[in-house]
Amino acid sequence: MDSTTLLLYVIAATAATITPGPTMLLALHNGANSGMRVAACGIAGAALSDVILITAVGCGLGSLLLASEQLFTLLKWVGCIYLLYLAWQLWQAAPTLSSTASTRDNNNGQGRAAFRRSLLIALSNPKGLLFFSAFLPQFIQPQASLAGQYATLALVTALIDIVAMSAYAAGGHHSMRILTRSALRRINRSCAAILAGLAIALSLYRRSASQ
Repeated sequence: MDSTTLLLYVIAATAATITPGPTMLLALHNGANSGMRVAACGIAGAALSDVILITAVGCGLGSLLLASEQLFTLLKWVGCIYLLYLAWQLWQAAPTLSSTASTRDNNNGQGRAAFRRSLLIALSNPKGLLFFSAFLPQFIQPQASLAGQYATLALVTALIDIVAMSAYAAGGHHSMRILTRSALRRINRSCAAILAGLAIALSLYRRSASQ
């Protein structure tokens, strides 16, 4: 893959990534309520999902999802239900303003939960696999090593996601220092409402929209 193609991919992927999506909202929530260490675990889960999804596309699973109506529908509704579940959790979540030792003691458990949430929310959304299936081939050069190109794009995509989600998490973390508990609760519930809206949008999504 030449440097010009890679630069074009970075620009296009960055533009697609910075739009607030489920993993970005979780990064914002984690940063505001649990601190940057827990947010970093969630970011790691989302970055791993990029690598898994792009590897799946390279192995042809994106084409399989396009060809199978049943598989697409199953994965779509799993994604919808999980998004609604996360939305309910965020709506119910109580904002935390302290950084006490007891909070730090919970970081390991919270970090593992954040990692799982971000990983699963990306893997259970068929739009991610379909997006990569349609998007990545435009930057693949058939005459070069396909495995090497997909590996490069997976790494670059993960790095872009890490940078973008870190910005969201940092914004949430700094807001914790200046906002009241009620304001943070409104942020949580706004994120929950957006996640619920994304779940509804996903339920209306059709394979034909991506073809």
